[in-house]
Amino acid sequence: MANVLIENLVKIYPGSGGPDVKVVHGINLEIRDREFMVLVGPSGCGKSTTLRMVAGLEEISGGAISIDGRVVNNVLPKDRDIAMVFQNYALYPHMTVYDNMAFGLKLRKYPDVEIDARVREASAMLGLDAYLDRKPKALSGGQRQRVAVGRAIVRKPKVFLFDEPLSNLDAKMRVSTRTEISKLHARLGATMIYVTHDQVEAMTMGDRICVMKDGHIMQVATPLELYNRPANLFVAGFIGSPPMNFFRGTLQTDGHALRFVETNNEEAPVAIVLDERLSALGRGHVGQPVVFGVRPEDVQDATTVAHPDPGRTIEVTVEISEPMGAETFLYLTTGANNFIARVGPTDRFESGQRVKVTLKLENAHLFNPATEQVL
Repeated sequence: MANVLIENLVKIYPGSGGPDVKVVHGINLEIRDREFMVLVGPSGCGKSTTLRMVAGLEEISGGAISIDGRVVNNVLPKDRDIAMVFQNYALYPHMTVYDNMAFGLKLRKYPDVEIDARVREASAMLGLDAYLDRKPKALSGGQRQRVAVGRAIVRKPKVFLFDEPLSNLDAKMRVSTRTEISKLHARLGATMIYVTHDQVEAMTMGDRICVMKDGHIMQVATPLELYNRPANLFVAGFIGSPPMNFFRGTLQTDGHALRFVETNNEEAPVAIVLDERLSALGRGHVGQPVVFGVRPEDVQDATTVAHPDPGRTIEVTVEISEPMGAETFLYLTTGANNFIARVGPTDRFESGQRVKVTLKLENAHLFNPATEQVL
């Protein structure tokens, strides 16, 4: 296996009668040997373009890509020792599963005995033994995707590249297939780069996650680091389902502590007394605009808390209650801000009902609204 080093990578598309379009802005990223790195972000953030430049399918406008210490900017895709799994499977419809998996090895003139051994090894690994004589049209979407993965495995490349491979699968199949890919990574110990727009996939699969936006890298960290210590508003709002709640307001002094006071011209503003950690972080921003962020699971139904802190308990209005079985999502409003609470399973909430919720601040954050960086 190998590490992949991306240095000052730039991609520019020539404009059609207008200015050139820069879609990747000098990013730097190291994918370690045997690491499962996930590139995640909204559509148009540059993640697939970056992956395609690593694969050699897109020309590099600037910077360098190294695989196992060798700069591959001008190396043909077939000579980079990588294997790519595409979103649309890209299987040959007239070939059997066996032949689809063996085709790349036949082109490279591997001996028949080795081809057979590799195909059957990959087939056993992916549970495809019963389907080797079938053609793709006789397979389900999940089975076709496994064949595409198997075709990559038989190559035994230095780096595996996955370009949104689960997008065409239904919700249940996505869950099972992403589990299979994670197990495969553990078994092969391979270097893998995986592109997705789904942050749940990113959180459950990646050793580390690279969050991208508008061709820039916002943060690279482990899944729990991203969730608990986001570097900026974008990462905090993108990672997590439901996403982090944000309230805009200012910081005011409250004795030895600070309190966050919501900007609210509709009703009485929400005021939250901050704990020692947040007070220390916000001390230099008293009187200035800030964004207060708290996760939905840290917004608690006050009636279920033994001794709710009055300085962190607020009264709000229920807009929608969504029972999810094991939990309930409450869509709440203060009048100026809408936010979500993740509470225990219950059906006692109705639209328009006034309720009290208590905020836990252990994982809450303050952000600078101008720079969008965490304080």
